[in-house]
Amino acid sequence: MIEFKNVTMKYKTNGAVALDNVNVRIDDGEFVFVVGASGAGKSSFLSVIMGQEKVDTGVVTVGPYNLTEMKRRELPYLRRMLGIVFQDFRLIPKMTVYDNVAFALRVIGMGERKITKRVRYVLKLVDLSGKARNFPNQLSTGERQRVAIARALVNNPAVIIADEPTGNLDPVLSGDIMTLFDKINALGATVVVVTHDLELVHQFDHRIVTIENGKIVSDVPPRSKLKSAPAQPAKPVAVSSVESAAANAGAEIAAAHAQVQAQLKKEGENDGE
Repeated sequence: MIEFKNVTMKYKTNGAVALDNVNVRIDDGEFVFVVGASGAGKSSFLSVIMGQEKVDTGVVTVGPYNLTEMKRRELPYLRRMLGIVFQDFRLIPKMTVYDNVAFALRVIGMGERKITKRVRYVLKLVDLSGKARNFPNQLSTGERQRVAIARALVNNPAVIIADEPTGNLDPVLSGDIMTLFDKINALGATVVVVTHDLELVHQFDHRIVTIENGKIVSDVPPRSKLKSAPAQPAKPVAVSSVESAAANAGAEIAAAHAQVQAQLKKEGENDGE
């Protein structure tokens, strides 16, 4: 679970507001697009989640961690539950695909047998099993992005964060990468994708959070949830209103009855004459 409560963050360099009283909650297992123009505050939003930036006011929670109170020495524990995918891939040129993906597991001291098992699994998941011994410069742009996704997945994180993951890709490859994120989400991971590509976003049925000038200006649930939402119940009528209507109706009936009786009596008198 990721939650921002009344969060404001200013840039350290010039004091400008990057995030302005942001309130949002992303539950476990959700897929959320965060959209907005360049400079809207999307990257600041991610930087806070990743523990790269401290907020000025408010509370930020990621999983069991309160980032507002987190010490620097605790950051590695936060980052182990996050898998991060960057627009520029950030692969190590002199390492093979296998070693780029395995690197994060070696850093935390995992045994080679477990590393081999995990790396093979995620490379198969992103359809790169046959490229394990290739170097980054031997791959296409789309393949390099899939290596970056495999590296983000290899430590089995609870949350996948992708910062403009399709910014360097053509529309077809962009759709393929987003479909891969869909697959990852279906396996149980929470997925947060920052993008400015609204056309791509609307091809998928996920929640869309829009940031503008550091503020969340809209938060739209998936279309499937909107369609399946139950109809709103009719407003209950107050008992006093019902009683009043009944009393009025009764008075009208009594008046009409009296009028009929008076007419009959008059006709009877006329007949007697």
